[in-house]
Amino acid sequence: MTEYGRGPGSEPWHPEDPLYGDGGWEGQQAHVGQQSAYGGQQQHHYPQQPGFGDWDDQQAAYGQTQQHQYDPQQHQYDQQQQYDPQHQQHYDPQNYAAQGQGQQPYDQGGWGDGTGAQQPHVPYPADPADLYGQQPVGPGGEQPDFYGTQDAYPPPEPPGRRRTEPEPETDWDPGPDQGEHAFFAGGDDEDDEPGERRGRGDRRGRGDKGTGGKGKGGKGKKGRNGTACLLVVVVLGGGLAGVGYFGYQFYQNRFAPAPDFAGSGTDQKVTVEIPKGAEGYVIGQKLKAAGVVKSVDAFVSAQANNPDGNKIQAGAYILKKEMSAASALDMMLDRKSQANVLVRPGERNVQVYKAIDQKLELASGATQKAAEKEYKSLGLPDWANDNKDIKEPLEGFLYPGTYPAAKGMKPETVLKEMVSQANEAYGKYDLEAKARELKLESPLQVITVASLVQAEGKTHDDFRKMAEVVYNRLKPTNTETNQKLQFDSTFNYLKNESNINISESEINSNQDPYNTYTQKGLPPGPIGNPGDDALKATMNPTHDGWIYFVATDGENNTEFAKTYAEFQRLKDKFNEASAN
Repeated sequence: MTEYGRGPGSEPWHPEDPLYGDGGWEGQQAHVGQQSAYGGQQQHHYPQQPGFGDWDDQQAAYGQTQQHQYDPQQHQYDQQQQYDPQHQQHYDPQNYAAQGQGQQPYDQGGWGDGTGAQQPHVPYPADPADLYGQQPVGPGGEQPDFYGTQDAYPPPEPPGRRRTEPEPETDWDPGPDQGEHAFFAGGDDEDDEPGERRGRGDRRGRGDKGTGGKGKGGKGKKGRNGTACLLVVVVLGGGLAGVGYFGYQFYQNRFAPAPDFAGSGTDQKVTVEIPKGAEGYVIGQKLKAAGVVKSVDAFVSAQANNPDGNKIQAGAYILKKEMSAASALDMMLDRKSQANVLVRPGERNVQVYKAIDQKLELASGATQKAAEKEYKSLGLPDWANDNKDIKEPLEGFLYPGTYPAAKGMKPETVLKEMVSQANEAYGKYDLEAKARELKLESPLQVITVASLVQAEGKTHDDFRKMAEVVYNRLKPTNTETNQKLQFDSTFNYLKNESNINISESEINSNQDPYNTYTQKGLPPGPIGNPGDDALKATMNPTHDGWIYFVATDGENNTEFAKTYAEFQRLKDKFNEASAN
């Protein structure tokens, strides 16, 4: 037993020990050769005894521990620091009683003098610089306490007991410890052991002080953990639902039949316009947008399963809402459902106007009046209407084809689409160059010849021969007809008729510019709307010398002749066929 604690003391360290002079918190060693203030003996540093392992335990071992106070701004516990031998007091706990060199047993609060008198308390110097100078002495012979004032720093604590500066108190509760996620934080404060040091974590219990926290035994952290768990469940549940939804959609798209209505539809009718060149998918989109079919895929599937599915033409169709895809396809293939106006090759404008009136359910003549009023705004080319005697400004520009024409549409809209189609067809050719090549005056005359070819010919071969007949009769060297065409079709256009039995007296008495029996050259403008075949034949006629022709059967069979004698034989053949 030693005087300083329970258990035997230890041997002093030898100066050659590698750890000799190690400057820990438990004590700073003087340099080798430095003498103690007590008998000039060399100081020795002793290992910490079991009773000195904790700061509080040291205090208990000494009774009332002498508080060594330091100035944290000045005093550094450094291995190289030296102390004034007069102030440095070091004690050998095992040999203290036997040394007898003025060293007295440690008494309560100070050093005894052998007589039981209490010696004054000797603190460490406040300033290391004073270790080598004279220390100030207060009243009564005591040195002043540098840490006893209000403005002094608190005395330092051992490294093992130092704490981080507390953060300022606020009304905001930061929740769980900053170093750990709220979801993975432990239970409430009841899980902590009594006396366990938490450091900054003690802020979790500030609710006991009225700062708004839950305090010990509260349910704040458990509530947060429950909320976090619920959030995770919601997220996972939403993810599983999303995966299930997309999985279902994938199955529906790949394996399930396309959504489709059942039956032939409701009583509600709609008009669907199919653009030129549209195929199955585009048609399906138009039908779905109008509410006719339920899905595009259903219509595409029905079209693929129908051998006539690809025969749907551009135009307007009157259909019903909510039809099965198969029923909608069948109705579109039926001409009765088509809300279109059809312009046939060679058809005159007066016939087209009448058809538009019927499709749009307008009064008779409404479309013709609109054409006469609005023809300049419908997109005609610059070379159109180059003759003041033209009777119909849109003649030759209502290009043959099928066009949407349903109730509610304006006639100008339908006509504009036809003119646009004519511009596209005529724009494929350099008509000005062709006009010069064919000894014609303008592109309009090319269209005029094409209208004559279309009106008089029946087949492709007829069209080319008929074109040669026109050019040969227009030649200045023509002595057979003297540059007169003498076409019945022009006179019938003038009269708005289709009569092949015209008396010579009637013909010869009419001097209208469109009467090619009495007027030389071409009529002022086209007499109908030529098709593409007739237009191509006009620009590529035969060169066989044809100048006469006769429809020997009165309708379909047209025969050609190079001389007037041959023409007379063909005319007799026609008269015989007409008599029968």
